[in-house]
Amino acid sequence: MSLIRPEAAKRLSRWAEPSAALALVALGLWWALTSFGVLKWLGWALAAVGAVFLFLGIRRARFWRGAGGVGHVEVNEGAISYFSPEGGMVLPIDALSQISLTGEGRDRQWRLLAQGFYPLSIPVDANGAQALYDVFASLPGIQMESLLRALEKPAENSGKNDVVIWSRNLNALH
Repeated sequence: MSLIRPEAAKRLSRWAEPSAALALVALGLWWALTSFGVLKWLGWALAAVGAVFLFLGIRRARFWRGAGGVGHVEVNEGAISYFSPEGGMVLPIDALSQISLTGEGRDRQWRLLAQGFYPLSIPVDANGAQALYDVFASLPGIQMESLLRALEKPAENSGKNDVVIWSRNLNALH
């Protein structure tokens, strides 16, 4: 029996990484402001490293949409694997040519296009979908803040709800 409701535990786990980073910043500042010598400088360094992790942790928390969506996502060996009751697919990360955000409300999906593969649609709240953050962040030229804004912005109820997040410049490859 858990003392925390499952919904509350899910929300708290979303912010676990930024909370740990905030604790690092606080410890570093405490050492920096109350100590002398090497520990003082170590405190400033710890606070700086914690601030970087805090920044990244907040971005990851903004990206995460929870679990409970259809399917399961895994990222390993340079490939994105998605498995659902309707089937599954494995896409090499190097083959990605475009990432879009489609749908509206609870039906929002990442649409991944890759040369030589069928399009892959992954619900933003699929189990393990938070692993896509690291994949997306590693793509050349992607604007992660734009991606996060598009993800947080509710889709309009118009006929076309696709937002192109990233596209590879195919001409640059030749």
